[in-house]
Amino acid sequence: MSARTHTRPHPATTGAGVDSRLPWWALALPVLAFVALLLLIRNPADAQAVGGDPTIPQLLRHARELLAL
Repeated sequence: MSARTHTRPHPATTGAGVDSRLPWWALALPVLAFVALLLLIRNPADAQAVGGDPTIPQLLRHARELLAL
């Protein structure tokens, strides 16, 4: 004999009332940062085209050497 299953008349709730929706910028900002970094990787010559303090390219060179190990 099979047992009867009891179904709930309403969908289950989370109970805490936490809003699970994210604002638009919570997804847009990481996507924008990813695209910017992807463009820098595809064409690194553009990344060094900006003149300025030479410590930033030196820091990037050291980071690249550390990652190459």
